[in-house]
Amino acid sequence: MVRKFFKKKSTGGKLDLFIDKYNIPRAYLSTNRKNITKGLFIGLFIAFIPMPMQMLAVLAMMPFAKFNVPIALSMVWLSNPVTMPAMYYIEYLTGSFFLQTQIEPVVMSVEWFSINLKNIFIPLYVGTLFYSLTVPVIVYYAVNYLWKFSVHKERYSMKDEND
Repeated sequence: MVRKFFKKKSTGGKLDLFIDKYNIPRAYLSTNRKNITKGLFIGLFIAFIPMPMQMLAVLAMMPFAKFNVPIALSMVWLSNPVTMPAMYYIEYLTGSFFLQTQIEPVVMSVEWFSINLKNIFIPLYVGTLFYSLTVPVIVYYAVNYLWKFSVHKERYSMKDEND
């Protein structure tokens, strides 16, 4: 089922023309299980890191790994301006828990952040490290398992129909 969905989406004349025109390696747009799961992993890993220009960080990973770039770029948008405050606050709380530091009461203002940056920086990045490593790994293995299960189920349902 999953393979059929992506095959329908990937067979398009306009996409082939775009790839040929701009000389884009096909591996970066490939819709196989390995490239999709790697794209999810890289995109989520970078999405949890509080930094500017996360999409450029995904593009900077391209020479080092072959992954589905559109999937990775879309995963980076998980941390958008609406979700960022909640994500980073949870990362700060988690980092404070791991470091067993006192949690500063947070006030959403630029003044508060400029005064307390040195107090929240290390707990924030400890929590970031935790979520940047655990969530992408869980998603990677879950999608990998579900993809294999879907293919296995599809093959056996086709085998039963032929019998």
